[in-house]
Amino acid sequence: MANLTIRFRSRCLDRYTTFLMYLPENFEGAKTKYTERPTKTLFLLHGYIGDAGNWVPEYLSEKYNFAVVIPNGENSFWLDRKATGHDYCRFLGEELPDYVRKTFGLAKGKEDTYIMGLSMGGFGAIHTAFAYPDVFGKTVGLSGAYIHNGVAKMKPGDAPGIANYEYYRECFGDPERLAESDNNPEVLIKKLKAAGKQIPEIYMACGTEDFLLKENREMDRFLTEQGVEHTYLESEGTHNMEFWSRYVEKFIPMLFES
Repeated sequence: MANLTIRFRSRCLDRYTTFLMYLPENFEGAKTKYTERPTKTLFLLHGYIGDAGNWVPEYLSEKYNFAVVIPNGENSFWLDRKATGHDYCRFLGEELPDYVRKTFGLAKGKEDTYIMGLSMGGFGAIHTAFAYPDVFGKTVGLSGAYIHNGVAKMKPGDAPGIANYEYYRECFGDPERLAESDNNPEVLIKKLKAAGKQIPEIYMACGTEDFLLKENREMDRFLTEQGVEHTYLESEGTHNMEFWSRYVEKFIPMLFES
């Protein structure tokens, strides 16, 4: 694998930012149907308090011939905010794929461009794919933090879980308007259906001991009620890398074998 760190000026973030990139090198290996086709691209999103780091085994990238692009999203929930320089969703859905496409000749179409994340990044991967269905053909949310319905009920002074009301309001916007906001992935699904647009392939998983199990089951139930095809899996596990690594090994072949 070739490991790169790229620093460039982002218009959406109004500053210089960096992302990591892993490129498969199959120059001397046996030729397969995967190495004979154009290299695909997986955008990989970290969770809350995380930063860019590769948690996809390199042998899978080599085997299935896909590049991994890993941006830094801070604690943004990968959403656009009103403040200048905080358009993280637009950065993910427009600017970064365009940069990768023009600079490296990758991510040329949704059939070759997928997005995966864990926890906050799981929410970001699902939400961004719904916001940009013409960019991302497949999406994976591992223990996704689908907390939008809970945020919509928050009141000033609330401090549930890991952060306070002001943080959630900054990320998601006015909670009272979240039920109709594009920061709500359920709103985006309804808009895609109303417009008759193709919805990206959806893969989700959550551990049965995970503190976000209720939210993952709610998202699974919502997609089922909307008639949206998706794969949702549960098994024993908590909110940790052991669980996520297990499902990376399971979902990567589902994404890249076809």
